[in-house]
Amino acid sequence: MNEKISYDQRPLRLVFMGTPAFAVPSLEACARVADVTLVVTRPDAVRGRGKALVPSDVKACAESLELPCYEGSRVDDAMMDALRAAQPDIVVVAAYGAILPDRLLELPELGCINVHASSLPRWRGAAPIQRAILEGDERAGVSIMEVVHDLDAGAYCRQASLPVADTPCAELMDALARLGADELVAALGQIADGTVAWTPQDEALVTYAAKLTKAEMALDPQDGALANARRVQASADAAPARCSVGGRGLRVLVARVAPADSLAQAPEPGTYLRLKGRVLLGCADGVLEPLRVKPDGKREMDVVAWAAGLQQKSGAWGVA
Repeated sequence: MNEKISYDQRPLRLVFMGTPAFAVPSLEACARVADVTLVVTRPDAVRGRGKALVPSDVKACAESLELPCYEGSRVDDAMMDALRAAQPDIVVVAAYGAILPDRLLELPELGCINVHASSLPRWRGAAPIQRAILEGDERAGVSIMEVVHDLDAGAYCRQASLPVADTPCAELMDALARLGADELVAALGQIADGTVAWTPQDEALVTYAAKLTKAEMALDPQDGALANARRVQASADAAPARCSVGGRGLRVLVARVAPADSLAQAPEPGTYLRLKGRVLLGCADGVLEPLRVKPDGKREMDVVAWAAGLQQKSGAWGVA
């Protein structure tokens, strides 16, 4: 059990704002070390084929921790009233999903801080982990930063990072969420006792992580095998890595660049080969090898099961 962080001779009062699973470890950490007087999250959203309203991951966590929760998609007068009533010393934000106005930033005595999933100033914006994967960054990080008027432009007080390697995006996101929670706890303690040191971002090194689109995640034989493999690694439900093989749509969930020494035969760019339980997709400068897939209208399966269902040993593949 963590000891509560003290501020002004009492436990630190904190409002937490977040929405997706990435924010949950940070909320759990805040609940251990501070008095969370309010949790703010986005409203329940329609998900899945059943079109049912589903609460955000943060709302579900708040309810399990018996914390008061306010749902809102923007910081309007009603939300500001709720925030003032919560009397926070500090506001913690982790992937809440909306721009915070200056009147909120000025509310808490200790300011507003954000758990951002990048090593700032690299990858300000909405999709830092996916952009790090797509660009081939060796490491992906988290930063605890001040929330300011401009997007992700505040100074940071703590940073940490992990190797990207071939870790799937979902796994990397989970690991960074836990790392961010640890750094957040350390930052809250330093802010409360006045020992925090802020580092301004170097504007010359800023890059932006725009939200991924479905079009840019499409697998394309005119691109290199490594570029396509990174798309698969960075893919998610909202922007899946898709292609067409033998005229049928397919989502590729796990793939690799096929090692040259494992290829007795290699397909030409834009063609595929089915060889002994493997399916090889010819790219501009190498071969992409799917390992786990989800054909349109079918369940997720490994490549051996999928290969068995391909009617032709070879054929064309391309953008779905």
